Amino acid sequence: MSTAYTFQSPSVTLEKGATRPGSSLSQSLMSAKQPALQSPHSQNRKLAILTVILALASITCFFTAYHLFTTRFARSPSSSALVCPHLHPADALPKANPPAHDHDHDPHTKYLSYFPHSGLHNQRIALENALVLAQQVNRTLLVPFLRLGQPIRYVSFEKLRRFLVLGSKAGLKHCPFVPIGIPTPDECSGYDEWTSIPWDHLVDFHAIGEKVGVKMIQWDGSPVAEWMKKLNINIFEADTLTLQDVGPYDFRFLDTFDDVSPTRDKYLYSIYIPALAQAPERLVQIGTLFGSSRLRLRQGVSKSVRRDVRSGMVFTNADLSRVADTIYETLGGVYIGAHLRVGDGQFEQRGADNARLVWWKLVHLETLALEQQLNPFDEDLDPPLIHPDVPSLRVPHPPLPPLPHTFKPQIRCRAPLHTSLRLQKLNAPLYIATDSPNPTADPLFSIYTKTFPCIFFLSDFTSRLTPLDALINPYDQVPLKEFLIPAAREVVVTDGSTFGAFVKDIVQRG
Repeated sequence: MSTAYTFQSPSVTLEKGATRPGSSLSQSLMSAKQPALQSPHSQNRKLAILTVILALASITCFFTAYHLFTTRFARSPSSSALVCPHLHPADALPKANPPAHDHDHDPHTKYLSYFPHSGLHNQRIALENALVLAQQVNRTLLVPFLRLGQPIRYVSFEKLRRFLVLGSKAGLKHCPFVPIGIPTPDECSGYDEWTSIPWDHLVDFHAIGEKVGVKMIQWDGSPVAEWMKKLNINIFEADTLTLQDVGPYDFRFLDTFDDVSPTRDKYLYSIYIPALAQAPERLVQIGTLFGSSRLRLRQGVSKSVRRDVRSGMVFTNADLSRVADTIYETLGGVYIGAHLRVGDGQFEQRGADNARLVWWKLVHLETLALEQQLNPFDEDLDPPLIHPDVPSLRVPHPPLPPLPHTFKPQIRCRAPLHTSLRLQKLNAPLYIATDSPNPTADPLFSIYTKTFPCIFFLSDFTSRLTPLDALINPYDQVPLKEFLIPAAREVVVTDGSTFGAFVKDIVQRG
């Protein structure tokens, strides 16, 4: 809005009885009492100065009010300690502080970035693909934080970028400090439904980077351009190669020009990694990298890198390891582990078939006859179609050790043990990691509970999860326990189970 100022010329009026201005007396009086007339230029200057002062005052008031608003729920360290004396940040959670000087980054360094989405396992698959791709094209990988809790589903490139921008917690530092009894501000709605942590809180990034020769920079999930500015990395749009997808299976990456994707392949376009390695742009920005078959690798070196990346993605978090150790001891030190994902998407749709398939792979004892015995109402049962596990055939696992004849779990089994010699192997403790909210009441698991008297789920070990109670994310002050439960379920399988290596690979390709 513009404001118009009207300047009026000063006038001189004579009171009644005054001497006419023609006399010398009147002229001398007027010259003595009347102030000197100011030029329009002088008045404009004063108004300009006044305008600047008012503008600066307004800006100062605005930022003061904004600071008071965003810190209105902040607590001093002393009061925080009095309110929550048992809470402390996660021990291994690092701070990803940007470097202080521009010379920390070589202006000729090239980067690779991608957009994260979906749940923990999907984000891990995307990260594995990104690590292999970054090694193949010799670029520094920008690694987004791991998002836990309410996921961002896959959408097309532009929508996903917008979701990541809108889903940021920037400017919401006051949300975790809203006192009890005060209505939650609108901007803080859903604040506790998700959190994000650096990946190296869960896995040993340093070891992976050293082994495969990839440099990594972790970023908090905010727009890549903004985060790179914080890192003092100046890359302009003209120096960015963008692979903009509109569907989840647009781009597939091949490591040799001698290879082609099959015509029946679900991926629409093939991108040859050797050609991508020659791209002159400093930043290659990709959308989704999720998909266990996203990278079609035929070169021995490429396969070796992928193998090293996958083996390095085992969770090494100290808090999760402590939980897994206590459960491992409670299960007697020897148990079978399996992972059954049935809670969302295609896994929910195929839940019954997948549950039966995993059960068949676990039993291996006149399976069809046993299944018919346990399900007498299903008279027309046929064996499930078990496809060869091609990835495992390419990279075979070492032979599994034989199970002992007796088991000594320190927790009571759900049912009496099998006494038949033929079925005694089924007395082995079975731990199932699943995202089913109530597996003991889920019909998908009924055949498991009938088959394995010593079957257990993470819900059977709630008292062993107490080491996670005190973990607070220092980035957003959100308690981490609820979000680390899925990782804890898996660590019990991969760290202690007799079939841990097998299950881990199945989980990654799920």
